Amino acid sequence: MRVTGDRNVCVGAGLCALTAPEVFDQDDDGLVTVLTPRPEPRAHRAARQAADLCPSGAVRVTEE
Repeated sequence: MRVTGDRNVCVGAGLCALTAPEVFDQDDDGLVTVLTPRPEPRAHRAARQAADLCPSGAVRVTEE
């Protein structure tokens, strides 16, 4: 799994950081920061959920 966050479309809702705090955080401006681009398997479910919840579509999960 690979996780990305597009800071150009992020609206700073913070759902990613709340849903998958091992994988995402927010910077001082509230924009998505990916902490773990290739998360451990135990975080995969939360990362997928964060992508589903992202209102702007900034968070993406791709399977490798």
